Amino acid sequence: MAADDTRFTPFRSHRTSGGTTVLPLRGEIDILTVPALSAQLDTLTADHSPDLVLDLRTVSFIDCAGLGLLCRARNRARARHGRLRLVTDSTWLLRLLRCTGLTDSFDIRPRWPEDPAGTSTA
Repeated sequence: MAADDTRFTPFRSHRTSGGTTVLPLRGEIDILTVPALSAQLDTLTADHSPDLVLDLRTVSFIDCAGLGLLCRARNRARARHGRLRLVTDSTWLLRLLRCTGLTDSFDIRPRWPEDPAGTSTA
């Protein structure tokens, strides 16, 4: 597996800006990629009051394992008095979140305020 194979590694690295950690995700978030992403999200939500933004703008697919992972990360952040926000302008992903009843469970934004003109950070 190549180091940049998005099929199994849906992230490269995260960045921190003003106490907020931004993790750009890409490719497919599914049963194959969830284990690696789960470990990364566990690390990023381990501290007290984590402030995490998941940039989903370059995610091309997400299955039920991926949705479950998002919910788990949200619950871990909340349990530690933190927050998890999602960045996406994808109509298919917004529709999926709406159809699964998850829209109101997340703070969803079309872009991260610090991104110039809404460009992707991935």
